[in-house]
Parts: sequence; C-alpha cells; structure tokens
Amino acid sequence: MRRLGYARRWAAMKPLNQADSPAALRCDIFCNVVDNYGDIGVCWRLARQLANEQGVAVRLWVDDLNSLAKLCPETDATLESQHCRGVEVCLWRKEFPEVQPAELVIEAFACKLPQGYIEAMAAQEQKPVWVNLEYLSAEDWVHGCHGLPSPHPGLPLTKYFFFPGFTSQTGGLLLERDLLARRDAFQNDAAQQRAFWHSIGMEIPKAGTLKISLFGYENAALAGLFDAWANGTQAVLCLVPEGRILPQAGQYFGDAAPCAGKAYSRGNLQVRVLPFVEQERYDELLWACDVNFVRGEDSCVRAQWAAKPFIWQIYPQHDAVHLNKLQAFLELYNAPLSPPASGAVQGLWQAWNRENGAGQMWPAFVAVRGGLDRHAQHWARQLAENNLALNLLDFCQKIGRMRAFKIDRQ
Repeated sequence: MRRLGYARRWAAMKPLNQADSPAALRCDIFCNVVDNYGDIGVCWRLARQLANEQGVAVRLWVDDLNSLAKLCPETDATLESQHCRGVEVCLWRKEFPEVQPAELVIEAFACKLPQGYIEAMAAQEQKPVWVNLEYLSAEDWVHGCHGLPSPHPGLPLTKYFFFPGFTSQTGGLLLERDLLARRDAFQNDAAQQRAFWHSIGMEIPKAGTLKISLFGYENAALAGLFDAWANGTQAVLCLVPEGRILPQAGQYFGDAAPCAGKAYSRGNLQVRVLPFVEQERYDELLWACDVNFVRGEDSCVRAQWAAKPFIWQIYPQHDAVHLNKLQAFLELYNAPLSPPASGAVQGLWQAWNRENGAGQMWPAFVAVRGGLDRHAQHWARQLAENNLALNLLDFCQKIGRMRAFKIDRQ
C-alpha cells in the first residue's frame, strides 16, 4: 500500500533539513567511473536526491571529477573536496585518507571500497549500513537477489544487495519529486519549448517534422538508419549530443571533424550536433523530441520518464550477454502492446543493438508511434509508484540500523 501512495503524497512532502534534523543522516557514496557518464550519472542523481529532498548529509567519492564536471559544470576538477548543489564531492584517490565512515555507505555497481575505509567501518560500535547499488536489470533472477545480505568473510560487516528495477519486487528507479510536474509543464508551455529551441540555436521545428534525439555508443547500423530517414516521406530532425556516436554521424556526411554547432542535411534528414549537455538540459531534450535513442542506464531511465517512444542501446558486454538483459526488458515493456506494436519495438531494438538492419525496421516502428506514445505515458505513471531513493531509506530502516532517521511522508 505504501508504494501506491507515493505519487499522491509527494506534493505534501516536506524535505528534511538541518533545522528539522540536527543530527542529519550521513551517507557516503562511492563511484568508480567506468562507462563515461553512466556510473557517475546515476550516483550524482542519487546524491542530489538524498541531500536535497531528504536532508541527508551526502559525501560523494568519485575517481574522475572531469566526468562529473560534464554533468555539473560548476564542479572544479582540480579540487579534492568541494560542495556542489548540496552534496560534498570528494576526489577518490588511490591513497585514501582516514575518514569516519558514514551511517549509510553505498558502493555503486560493485566498485571496490578502500580497504582502510572497510576496516574503519568494522571498527564502529554501531556498524554502518553497507549497500551495493547494483546495475539495472529486468531479469527475473533480480527479484530473488534484491535485499539479500552478504557477510564479510573476515570482518563483522554485512553488505546488502540493492537492485534498481521496473517492478515492485525491486528497488525501483531514481525519480526526483518534481520531475514529472516539470515535464508536463514544459510539454504544455509553448514559451518553455521556444526557449529550449532558442538555447540550441534553432527555431521550433515546422509542424510535421519528426524530432529525434540520438545518444548512443558506436553503432554500425547508423548509416542504414540515416538512409531510412533521408529517403523517407517525413521530414526528420535528428539532434546528436557530442558523444561516442558523433564521429560516425560525421562520417555519413563526409565530415571527419564533426563538433557542436555543425549542421548537415540529406534528403528529408537534417542533423544538428549539440554540445554535451548537463543532466537537467538533457531531460528537456528528451521532452522536446518525439522519439529518443538512448544508451546505457541513466539516459534509458530518463527516456522512460519523458514518456515518449524510445530505443535503448544497452551497454555491450562480452559474449553478448547484454542481449539477454535487453530481451528481459523488452518482454516486460512490450507485454501490454498490440502484436504489431510489440513486433515493431522488438525488431528495431534488436536491430539497433545487433548493429544491423535498423533502417529496414524503422518504417514499422514509426507506423505505430501513436500507440507507442500512449503506452509510454502509461508506463511512466506505473513506474513512478516505485521510487529508488525512498525505497533505499526504507530498506535501511527495516534492517534496524537507522531507527532515529525519519522519512518525511506527510
């Protein structure tokens, strides 16, 4: 019953702050940046949500401040410690300093905590809650592993596995309290939309233009997809933020040095290259487009909150095991769709991730876009009932380590 009440109660929720809770809960989040912006993107969102919505004193340890600076431009990559948007950001160096562990310790994506920090946790009279925030997956086995304890082999410590996910049997997804309201306001306000397009140096596209955002890893299927858009009957505007797929986009148009600000056209296709945008601006990009191509974990979740049809390029793994994760999500996401719509989504997603034939699959996908729009809106409402940050704090209370910490749900 608690899950069903989130959406209704958020409007009345009052965030904790130092005045409300003099002994604020302290949380250390450790992030080892592996996938450019995916790992840090998730950790940065979680850190800000815990700090700004629940009054938690968050210290984010990250080993690559340059990646964080792309998401949060006020970050100074030369500083070892600084405060940004309510979060204490610390450089995670190999020579880790002696610090007092927080009451809640989040190890993101199975990164290995410093040995000295682990020993300091073990030395605490009241042991911290140690959580391994796992990768996002829709696979069935996640349900049985979510929340499981893992005792340390040599120290009096227990680590718990916490799995983000798409069902009530998982930890849910990161969702800021006001995000969906801001999305709806943007999509219903022509002035906000006009301001967004002006901010990227454009007027609002003409009626009938299909607006597509393209954020992806390198992909051999790109040329065929561009061909389908260029030779199609509908005008297509493709917005490509700077990233790993950009060189291939430039190559398609014969440009060996594509960069932000450049524009290309062929047939009915126009492509505009955007600078890498910070997290809040990326949400606006997703809201402004009709279809969104996304990659990895963080942008995949944001595309679902945008409530628009999307195509997910999952992070490639050895022996193609990532395709099993992709199929697990497709089966969950496609379940309510009609056979034609389900087949269109399945065909395009698989072709894009297998890097072959995406252009041939495009016409079937765009033909069912109306149904996919309605499904995306329903899907976002359904997911919003299961909030990761709140579930994480609830979980910590349930294991009896933080009885003094209260989550404000009034």
